[in-house]
Amino acid sequence: MGDRSPHMIRRGLLIGGGAVVAAGAAAAGVNALAPVVRPETPVFGINRSHWSLALPQPNPPPARDVRADVIVVGGGFTGLSAAYYLRQALPKAKVVVLEAVRCGNGASARNGAMLQTSTEDTYMEPDVDPAFHRRLYALTRDNIDRIRRLSAETGVDCDLDQQGAVQAAYDSGDAEKMPAIAERLRAAGLPVELWRSEQMAQALGTRAYSAGLYEPGSGQVHPGKMVAMWKRAAEQAGATVYEGVPVVAVDEGPLVRLHLAGSVTASAPIVVLAANAYSSKLGYLRGAVAPIVNHVAITPPLTAAQRAAAGWTRRIPFNDSRTNVVYAGLTRDNRLHIGGGVEEYEFNDGLADPDDHGCGVAFLRRELGRLYPTLADVPFERTWWGFVDMSLDGASSVGRMGRHGNLLYAIGLSGQGVNFTSVLGRVLGDIAAGREADWAWLPYLGRLPPYLPNEPFRWLGVQAGIRLLSS
Repeated sequence: MGDRSPHMIRRGLLIGGGAVVAAGAAAAGVNALAPVVRPETPVFGINRSHWSLALPQPNPPPARDVRADVIVVGGGFTGLSAAYYLRQALPKAKVVVLEAVRCGNGASARNGAMLQTSTEDTYMEPDVDPAFHRRLYALTRDNIDRIRRLSAETGVDCDLDQQGAVQAAYDSGDAEKMPAIAERLRAAGLPVELWRSEQMAQALGTRAYSAGLYEPGSGQVHPGKMVAMWKRAAEQAGATVYEGVPVVAVDEGPLVRLHLAGSVTASAPIVVLAANAYSSKLGYLRGAVAPIVNHVAITPPLTAAQRAAAGWTRRIPFNDSRTNVVYAGLTRDNRLHIGGGVEEYEFNDGLADPDDHGCGVAFLRRELGRLYPTLADVPFERTWWGFVDMSLDGASSVGRMGRHGNLLYAIGLSGQGVNFTSVLGRVLGDIAAGREADWAWLPYLGRLPPYLPNEPFRWLGVQAGIRLLSS
């Protein structure tokens, strides 16, 4: 860890636990057969979320072979921000982004729209080194400021509203712990407030929660509009973005050669893998993350009478304290969106449509009625599902890999909120420019998450973990 903070990734194993990992490692010979017996196939479903309606018009794919100094695979928040920061760090470099479908087709436009400070493994966590807590909080607050400035510079309003966010106590046990958590976080220098039931009801409208932790630096955005902002920022910085061009194979070497659909190739001495849940389809990072299905729903614009009855006057987004979290937000045009809860995993990292999206929607319908009884009969205008890349310890990873050290990656962004993705885009730019030492304090640098075994142990472990989180 060098001179990094004494903070360590401390979150418990989320998917299946260490016993499953050990079993998979012990049976590695058997596990290795799974991808051969049932090979992974790249499946790119079309994003039909509400956020996708604001995605930018896609660019055409390349008509001929591409040569560049840096190629970024993936046109979501991480990939587009990486392209922007690569051009900042290497202003003379030719930077190219390759997106399989269209920018934002993946998790970047299928999420809960919350712009959180800190990271999933540290957010509202008292057992984190205070100095690290302060430094990470300052980094993520600064990143929100960067997004706001870029929104103004590009002329793309991404609906950034920084009114704070709440973590709500799901049950009485969590509520009892919150005063001590708030005290420790404030002692660490974080501006966290403990809200009791009346404050929760006044701010959020719902009386489902008896306590919560409010953090004023967080907020929310429109994810589809933020994809448009990052795409324009990358292109204005000088990057070239190609869309509708899946990468089907990677040949490593001092010059990395990518085989693209349609018999076209792309080559560069540095390649950035920013494909989120689709990374294993490129032949990399299969043991680092598993693609997990998450469900989201959104209502039509609420009427003034419906908003008054619900009482959610301050538009503060929130999530509850369950590990298998439920989150909700209210958009500028008064649509209520809610997500989380039911999660799924398909055997061998499958990326096909989930079998029971209706089950996830039914769960969200019940949650909406529990939180806001007056809205129980309000229909969902649109529902969607999407894959996110979940690591065993719930933490991100960023660094370089490959035989020549010229494959850069960022992985494990599930639950981080849309904020930390572009922090890692900035880190990737600095890694490519040889400035990794600037980020030596960040414990997510140069690591990979705990090993996820191959099938069938992978499926068994993930299913066990999902059931545990849902209990």
